[in-house]
Amino acid sequence: MNAGQQHLLDLYRASRRDESAPPAPGTHTVRTAREIRRWYRFRAVVTAPTDRLPGRLRGALRTAATTLLRRGARGAGAGAP
Repeated sequence: MNAGQQHLLDLYRASRRDESAPPAPGTHTVRTAREIRRWYRFRAVVTAPTDRLPGRLRGALRTAATTLLRRGARGAGAGAP
């Protein structure tokens, strides 16, 4: 059953029950897309920079680089006469 057939069935049920008709398929698609876009923009503003993906990646890289540099410094100092 496609969306059009489902809509016709819902219209029939609503008329039999004396209820208001449901909106046609695709009626609120543009509004929903705008709301989703607004939500993502809002989240971008209220999310701390370190909680965003690029900030988390930078932090992970920084931590990994620091750890590797510390291990390298210890390894070079232990083998030197």
